[in-house]
Amino acid sequence: MYFYIKALHIIFIVTWFSGMFYIVRLFIYNTEAQEKGGEEKRILTSQFSMMIKRLWMGITWPSAILTIIFGGWMAFLYGSVPEWLWIKLWFVAGLYAYHFTLHKIYTNEMRGIFSYSSQQLRIWNEVATIFLIAIVMLASVKQSMSVVWGLVGLAAFVAILLSAIRIYKTLRK
Repeated sequence: MYFYIKALHIIFIVTWFSGMFYIVRLFIYNTEAQEKGGEEKRILTSQFSMMIKRLWMGITWPSAILTIIFGGWMAFLYGSVPEWLWIKLWFVAGLYAYHFTLHKIYTNEMRGIFSYSSQQLRIWNEVATIFLIAIVMLASVKQSMSVVWGLVGLAAFVAILLSAIRIYKTLRK
């Protein structure tokens, strides 16, 4: 039974992350559509708003809920919580906090409030990548991973990611 629950947990993690990655891209496109004029702006905003709502409410939120349900069920079946899992759960809590920030952006965009530039949203989109790497490394490497080296590696990845964002911004101009 444990492995079936684990498989479902992984499936919903994948769909949840897919939703979080794609929703921010849609936020970016919707934000950039606001710079268009007249009929083009109206058509794009209408289309992106529909896509955003369907993705967020039909895929991303249900996946987030099912991820936590199957994750909790797995923890119950596992019976104990090793140290590496506590660290992973802190990253998962951060990921849910990130999810709620996306929900705030979703709510604002549905009301026609665009608080962030497309560049800010591009940077914000990479936060999910950081959580993905931290959580997957903890889940797969477990006890073999040094906390210090893991954090150093994560910090190095963040530095490289921020550099890549700056380079991409320069190239786009």
